[in-house]
Amino acid sequence: MSANGKVAPIGFPPPVDSPGEFIKREIDGEDERIEVGVVIAGGGTAGLACANRLLQLLADDPETMEKLGEVPVAVVEKSKTCGGHNLSGAVVRPEPLEELFPDLSREDWRKEGFAFGEVKKEAIYLLPNGKTKVRIPPPPPLKNHGNEVLSVSAMCRFMQQKAEEAGAYILTETAAAKLLVEDGQVKGLRSGDKGRGKDGEELGNFEPGVDVVAKATVLADGCWGSLTGAAIREFGLGDDREPQVWELGVKEVWKVAKPLDKVIHTIAGWPLKISAKHHQIGGSWIYPMKDEKTGDDLVSIGFVVDLDYADATTSPHDLLQQFKTHPLVRKILDGGERVGWGAKALPAGGYWAVPKLSMPGAVIAGDSGGLVNTAALKGVNYAIQSGILAAEAIYANLKTGESLEKYEAAVEDSFIGKDLYEVRNVRQPFAKGLIKGGPLVNLMIATKGKFPGGRWSLHRNDAQPMFIGNMEKNYPTPDGKLTFDKLSSVYITGNQTRDDAPNHIRVQKRVPREVAETWKWMCPAGVYEIPEDAPATGDVDVVVNYTNCVQCGAITAKGGRLTPPEGGDGPLYQIT
Repeated sequence: MSANGKVAPIGFPPPVDSPGEFIKREIDGEDERIEVGVVIAGGGTAGLACANRLLQLLADDPETMEKLGEVPVAVVEKSKTCGGHNLSGAVVRPEPLEELFPDLSREDWRKEGFAFGEVKKEAIYLLPNGKTKVRIPPPPPLKNHGNEVLSVSAMCRFMQQKAEEAGAYILTETAAAKLLVEDGQVKGLRSGDKGRGKDGEELGNFEPGVDVVAKATVLADGCWGSLTGAAIREFGLGDDREPQVWELGVKEVWKVAKPLDKVIHTIAGWPLKISAKHHQIGGSWIYPMKDEKTGDDLVSIGFVVDLDYADATTSPHDLLQQFKTHPLVRKILDGGERVGWGAKALPAGGYWAVPKLSMPGAVIAGDSGGLVNTAALKGVNYAIQSGILAAEAIYANLKTGESLEKYEAAVEDSFIGKDLYEVRNVRQPFAKGLIKGGPLVNLMIATKGKFPGGRWSLHRNDAQPMFIGNMEKNYPTPDGKLTFDKLSSVYITGNQTRDDAPNHIRVQKRVPREVAETWKWMCPAGVYEIPEDAPATGDVDVVVNYTNCVQCGAITAKGGRLTPPEGGDGPLYQIT
């Protein structure tokens, strides 16, 4: 609970019964359930890649397609449309997308409105302070020449269209609420109820969830998906793995007066405090985006913070606002207009934290499995490739009875496994702080993980003792032109959560001030508040404004739990 007089959020766990709360063990009768061939939880990059690849295989095998019934592939997505909750930088390695849609060129991607240009120039900077910059050679993992700048939310809408054209049944505005498990095997999922009030009461428009029974299930429900988390516990998929850890990225999209000609990253340094005491690690991106449809010059800009920090006043949203005041950034955005904002957590544990990716009747793909390379700032290509590999393993299972465990071997043997293994120990040295850990990280990158070798352990983000610092003294006052507050940012996401919807966020409502301050500052959407008359020390009440939530998931890393909202609630991202 505490160390050196500081309090860790792990001592105040959320009121969640896991995995039991997210598992249903008695399947409804035939007249009350929906039967499909394959059900996919999550209409993001991994889930939609799986749906499209599986339908490509089935199109050449009408006999197997017929065995799967009227609905061969169903995708369950909680947002109003696929991509509505998806966000990434994103500079993407194009090969998996080219493999999935071989008939489309990159020019076709741009005409479809989800790609914005090939990377031809790039720069990496260290920022010693809020006024100066030092350009450094790009580390090997951050070389992006030839990659493509994409909008992941727009790409998901395109992938949804392609999947529907191929015969997929896409259930949007539908939460995947529970995993169906019978006789030690996953049998599908149960969708969430709709039309409940704040206290769970049935309203006039109430619709109960339904069991979606399938021959195979894909868990692609994103960063710390509730079904994936339940499956990991139910089947012991993480028993010999390191605990997953997380980062939080906050992003804006700007329409700018002058086109940016290069991809820019900054690593460590300002505005973070890199001392071992504050334990802040992170960096930024600035990506050029040329909209071929409108002719607009756009910029994707974001800031990522490792959620292992110790200072409770660390606010990733406000750090992004502060970052924009640097002359390097201000010059790029000058005369421009903010047109988008969003936030998302991402798994950062790497190779040793990836759980076992299969279980009887189901596989895990994409961010759900922790398939992200934080050293290279890459995850979208792994999500797409894992979706492809999941589809191929499921097809073989349906056709010949081949074990779904072959999927794990396929991931390990692909560039996913090889890339993650090379950077398997890159993140862990940061536990020593940037100054002590940085040289070890560089050494591990240079030797592709060979030295120092071995398996370096990870510790949970919520086990980090917290103290209340004074970061807020440096955060800029929002001016509505360059810098913005949290609530105006939430507004432009298109968030349409009902005011009387049930609370989908689980936290203890009375906690030490250190924990409450952590939640208050961390949340980019202003979900957590501390009453003004709360005591300066000791335990305080926490007010949860859950209708503000943009589904970023960061609370799960620091002592709470994000659970599935009612289908259709949350943001509606367009170009993130």
